[in-house]
Amino acid sequence: MSWSVEFIPFVSWPVLWALAGIGLTLIALLLWRSRRGALLRLVSLALLLLAIANPHLKQEEREPLNDVVAVVVDDSQSQAIAGRTARTEAVRKELEERLKAFPHLDIRWVRSASTAADGERDGTMLFTDLAQALADVPPDRLAGVLMITEGEVHDVPASAAGLGFHAPLHALITGKPGEFDRRLQVLSAPRFGIVGSRQDIEVKVTDSAPSGSGGAVRLTVTHQGQPAVTQSVRAGEKIAIPVDIGHAGANIVEIEAEPAQGEITPVNNRAVLTVEGVRENLRVLLVSGEPHAGERTWRNMLKSDASVDLVHFTILRPPEKQDGTPINQLSLIAFPTRELFQEKLDQFDLIIFDRYQRRGVLPLLYLENVSRYVEKGGAVLVSAGEDYASPLSLYRTPLGQVLPAVPSGRVVEEPFRPKLTELGEKHPVTGDLPGVGGDEPSWGHWFRVVEAAPRDAEVLMKGAQNKPLLVIGERGEGRVALLLSDHAWLWARGYEGGGPYTDLLRRIAHWLMKEPDLEEETLKATSRGQTLSIERRSIKDEVDQVTVTAPSGKEELVPLDKGERGLWRKAITAAEQGVYRLSSGDLASVVTVGNANARELSAVTATAEVLSPIIEETGGGSFWLGRDDAGAAKLPRLVMLRGGQVMHGKDWLGLHKRDAYHVKGVRLFPLFTGFLALGLLLGFLAATWFREGR
Repeated sequence: MSWSVEFIPFVSWPVLWALAGIGLTLIALLLWRSRRGALLRLVSLALLLLAIANPHLKQEEREPLNDVVAVVVDDSQSQAIAGRTARTEAVRKELEERLKAFPHLDIRWVRSASTAADGERDGTMLFTDLAQALADVPPDRLAGVLMITEGEVHDVPASAAGLGFHAPLHALITGKPGEFDRRLQVLSAPRFGIVGSRQDIEVKVTDSAPSGSGGAVRLTVTHQGQPAVTQSVRAGEKIAIPVDIGHAGANIVEIEAEPAQGEITPVNNRAVLTVEGVRENLRVLLVSGEPHAGERTWRNMLKSDASVDLVHFTILRPPEKQDGTPINQLSLIAFPTRELFQEKLDQFDLIIFDRYQRRGVLPLLYLENVSRYVEKGGAVLVSAGEDYASPLSLYRTPLGQVLPAVPSGRVVEEPFRPKLTELGEKHPVTGDLPGVGGDEPSWGHWFRVVEAAPRDAEVLMKGAQNKPLLVIGERGEGRVALLLSDHAWLWARGYEGGGPYTDLLRRIAHWLMKEPDLEEETLKATSRGQTLSIERRSIKDEVDQVTVTAPSGKEELVPLDKGERGLWRKAITAAEQGVYRLSSGDLASVVTVGNANARELSAVTATAEVLSPIIEETGGGSFWLGRDDAGAAKLPRLVMLRGGQVMHGKDWLGLHKRDAYHVKGVRLFPLFTGFLALGLLLGFLAATWFREGR
């Protein structure tokens, strides 16, 4: 129960104060002139103003409300090093027991992680989570805020006014003073690079303590598929590390600085980067042995790709043909065999022989050059017709030693729909071609296939009588492919609905040129928010588990679930932000969750300086709880105070006693109304007139 006096004026307060001012001015004038009755007029004016102010005695029925203390627990990545996780939990439990000892005090626990479900958070956002947790708490009930953290907070308000409350803020630092850490900082790194070029990655090694700066540090650089290279650098010095872009797709580079003696963690001593290798315009040499219906199919497909520079020659007339046609009418230019097949052969990314047979145009020495070109990493595709089964077949030249199938000399001519082999259903070249679904593909018929036996090769498609139709193989560092039919043009013409000729031919060409998306064995990962999706492609029946290494160095073995057509998948939740490394057998990949250079690991040493300005402004204090040479610091005493500018001491911290309440009922009793007020007012007015009349 609470009693108080409350005024409910009949006019607004400005009008009431104006009346009081006018009355006091007139009475002051009377007093200055020493007129009789001035004091009685003053009392009468006071009674009149009191009557207009309408005072009431207010009786409130109040229900006391508990004070609220917010405890923010920092669960960020930097809290997981140097034993801080266990220390934080111990502090939290002890703090919970002490706070429970205070009556009428509610505890609001706030867990703040450096990751968010949408993956957009970058850093320790204690104040953001605190504001969300206190959205339903009136400011007059908040007794104080306690933060259990190592001190590296990235959303500190500029002033206490930005907090939205007036209560002491205290920091319980889980680290210890004077911690030392070494960090590898990536200053600039290319996202893309032309295959065959060299790109520079600029890095710097920094030490958190000035005493550790300037010393020699050994850097180890590992480029995917290459031996590690070490070099010595000085701490604090910017250096450029050259990286050769050896192939298309992801080129993974790992850079690691040697750990320093006494540093709290080596987690941020390394960086994993991915540089996407992209090819310049692909140079393709297409040699057609004779004009035929499918020749334009190849030409149109290659010319439609803006990234392909095509050189195409068609042999219209073999040298042995003597019909008396003048030389100047035979062709516009001579076939530059020496220039193409000897001087500039290694400049082509792909060579296609379209129904070519040995007819004296290309000397055998040049075909032997093509064979060596494949062994050294080149790519050759043979689109064969009846020519491959003839005595003049390319197989019966020096090129035959790298071709993936041996012709029997027989050609099967009967209608058939190309089908995928069991391996072809898993292979990225053919596995998901449009129209593959069902027992039989929904493609048009072909009418010819050359009989051949595979040799150290893989059969992806089969034709009439289950004969091999598409055969691919690896030779040395290069690749070869053999299409044992020249009827792909029927799909291009839309015969019986056609078929995916563009997809098929382009994928064969890109597989030959080792495009990463068409490799038989791949490991990829993508991230969306905090979800990490792993995809493993393989033509094997079983695959190894994937080792996922988090930015903090924590490893996890992830078994994959078998999917369709040679794909294995798994989705996991990523608890940290930064670069994750994945490995499975000889395969490796990297993926970034959130920010690749997360602020969480940019500075991991404990500090009180970041929070000091806002803590001092609120009257709070900072307390180091880490273990040092003198032993473990104790949790400070908790004290409830009704007020004060400084709410902390050397071994204690204060919480504001709010005494907040909720009003359940109100009763009002008039104090100056009715006949009593009227009698007093009239009595003093009469006394005034009587005094003046004497």
